[in-house]
Amino acid sequence: MKRYSAFAIAREAARYHTGWERAWASPKPKKKYDVIIVGAGGHGLATAYYLGKNFGITNVAVLEKGWLGGGNTGRNTTIIRSNYLQDPSAAIYEKARSLYETMSQDLNYNVMFSPRGVIMLAQTEHEVRGYQRTAHANALQGVKTEFISPQKVKELVPIINLDGPRYPVLGGLWQERGGTARHDAVAWGYARACSQMGMDIIQKCEVTGVRNEGGKVVGVETNQGPIDCDKLGMVVAGHAGVLAEKAGFRLPIESLALQALVSEPIKPCMDVVVMANTVHGYMSQSDKGEMVIGGGTDGFNNYTQRGSYHHIEETVRALVETFPMVSRLKMLRQWGGIVDMTGDRSPILSKAPIDGIFVNCGWGTGGFKAIPGSGWAMAELMAKGHSPLAEDFGLNRFTEGRFIDESVAAGVAH
Repeated sequence: MKRYSAFAIAREAARYHTGWERAWASPKPKKKYDVIIVGAGGHGLATAYYLGKNFGITNVAVLEKGWLGGGNTGRNTTIIRSNYLQDPSAAIYEKARSLYETMSQDLNYNVMFSPRGVIMLAQTEHEVRGYQRTAHANALQGVKTEFISPQKVKELVPIINLDGPRYPVLGGLWQERGGTARHDAVAWGYARACSQMGMDIIQKCEVTGVRNEGGKVVGVETNQGPIDCDKLGMVVAGHAGVLAEKAGFRLPIESLALQALVSEPIKPCMDVVVMANTVHGYMSQSDKGEMVIGGGTDGFNNYTQRGSYHHIEETVRALVETFPMVSRLKMLRQWGGIVDMTGDRSPILSKAPIDGIFVNCGWGTGGFKAIPGSGWAMAELMAKGHSPLAEDFGLNRFTEGRFIDESVAAGVAH
């Protein structure tokens, strides 16, 4: 494939943009691959990319029952941060954040990474103590964060109301190198790079069954026919439990909808990301001027990708207290994604009970920020059988009782 560059744009402009190639190929599936990745979202495509880049494994198929990036990758609020309390979490999220910084150059595709900074507001005395503890832990982990005063919060976010009627702002955990990226571009960039390495990305190819012989995976059944493989990676987010059941084992996860919305576009008014966990709302402003707003998961298990009125009311009501100016805005659109949650609210990166199957799931509400780190660790796990970034996130932690409890650390879902 031709490289994207300023010269390429000028050349195509001169010939009315008639020479652009397809970003990735759409081949028919082959009979057998060394590796099959199920799920062409960010995590699945990143896994395939790092299998090729880091280990030279390119006889790979990425199967997607819908369209590329049509699941949670295209349905999130694009926040990137790594200020986690537990060491394993901080390690994999910081790896992801650092890979985001050079992703556009690595993939030759502009993912619009914007290290604008992320503030997690402390609105109770408990949160003040918790975030100060996290800041100390981050210092030991090599993750650059700091606990800042209410005055510093106001300096960074002029539109904020520090003296809210229910929860005043008492400070915040500030990660200057956190930020956002364009979610679709991340999936498209990885897909283009994978296709360039000779991997097959097969859309509208639903896996209907998993075949194993003698306790080892040998292939999958799909709506496009059977496909054999030596190794199988399950990277399907909210449908991980469904796919695992097809393979004959269970996962300790539950699936819920996570909703978000955007306002009508307005002039620039906020150039950082703000998360308010006490009232459970977070907000940033997109390049188009929309206020991107998210909240908590639904309180019941479901597989819907639609929004609902009660979440608009709960989330927006809380944010209006902290950002009074948003009360005058109109909602432009709303959506939902299916997130998969573990008991300790940390992911699963693990070998499965069936030899040759590897599982990547359980990212909860924190999946987008982890994409490159997750792909890096999953590729290493599949290629070598172990990965330092993944070893604490194995399935055996649930039987051994060594949880990585980020729900207590963050006070929210992850």
